[in-house]
Amino acid sequence: MTIVLTGSSSGIGRALTARLLLRGHRVWGLARSNQQDFAAHNPNFRASRSDVAKWSEVAAAASEVSSTWGTIDGLVTCAGLQGEVGPAFSADPEKWSTTVRANLDGTYFAIRAFAALFAPAPRRGKIVCFSGGGATKPRPNFSAYGVAKTGVVRLVETIAEEERARALDINAIAPGGINTRLTDEVLALGPAVVGAAEFAAAEQQKSRGGGSLDRALDCVEWLLSPASDGISGRLIAAPWDPWPTLTQRAADLAATDIFTLRRIVPEDRGRKWE
Repeated sequence: MTIVLTGSSSGIGRALTARLLLRGHRVWGLARSNQQDFAAHNPNFRASRSDVAKWSEVAAAASEVSSTWGTIDGLVTCAGLQGEVGPAFSADPEKWSTTVRANLDGTYFAIRAFAALFAPAPRRGKIVCFSGGGATKPRPNFSAYGVAKTGVVRLVETIAEEERARALDINAIAPGGINTRLTDEVLALGPAVVGAAEFAAAEQQKSRGGGSLDRALDCVEWLLSPASDGISGRLIAAPWDPWPTLTQRAADLAATDIFTLRRIVPEDRGRKWE
C-alpha cells in the first residue's frame, strides 16, 4: 500500500510508520520536524515538513505526493497536540483555539487535501483518524483537546455518510492510555493544573507501563486492510472493542449505530419521563 501518515515524527505516529514500513508498505510522513535522517535509513519512506493546522502547507504536501506517487491507498491522521490544559473558564482563548485547530482542522485538512488522490475502485480507500481522551465523556481541564477529538469522530461519521457510494472506508480509533509525551505533559503540569484525578491516573498509567502500543498498531493495520472493507463511520476503541471479529459482521454493523456517538434518552436506560 501507499499510505500518507500525519504526525509521523514521534510517538504513536513514528511507531506506526516503522510498523508499516516493516510490513513492506510505502509511507509518506507529514510532520513539522525534519525527518530526513529517518528517510535516509528507510528507502520506502518519504517526508514533507508540514504543519497540519495550516491548510496551505497540507495542500502543498498533497501536491508533492500527487506528483510523485499519483495515487494513494490509505491516509492515517496521527498528528495532534494536547495543548491548552486547565478549566475552560480560565483557559487562554488563543491557546484553546490553537489546540482545537491543530487536532480538528489538522485532521480535516489532511482528509480534504488527499481525498482526490485515492486509487480508483475496486480497491477501497482507507482513512483512519485518531480520536482520544475526552471524545466520549467529559474530561475536566482538557476541554480543548476533548472538544477537538469529539469533533474528529463526528467528522468521520459525516464523511462516511456523504461518501457512502464511494469505495472508501473512514473510521476513528481510540488508541487507549498509551504512554507518550502527552502522559509526560500531564505529569509535568501537576495536579493543580490537570486535576487530582487526571494526575493520579497518569501516575498509575506511567508506573504500570500504559496500554498496549502493539494492540493499537494492530487495530490501525486492520482498519487499513481489506479485512475491514465495508466498516465505515465508526469509533473503534483498540484496547476494548472486538474489532478482529467485525469482519464477519460488517453488514449487521452498517444497519446499527454501534460504535458511534449518540444522544441518550430516558428510554435507553429503561425509563420513561413525561
